[in-house]
Amino acid sequence: MVHALLVLAAEEAEPSKTAFYICGGALAAWAVVLGLVGLRSPDFPGTEGRARGVMLISGVLMVASMATAVITA
Repeated sequence: MVHALLVLAAEEAEPSKTAFYICGGALAAWAVVLGLVGLRSPDFPGTEGRARGVMLISGVLMVASMATAVITA
């Protein structure tokens, strides 16, 4: 019984870092995709609207990664 309580207390003391791993992995994958597309296409992203979309997605992924890093720290 005491062992179960200690295990439960230890699990509650350390939050899961799964959200950070997912957000950080998504940000890293997005960076690789942007790099590959940018190197293959000289006019990437093409229009101002697409450029804003790329910046928006990049910003959201960055903020999500930073927030989950702080929350799960």
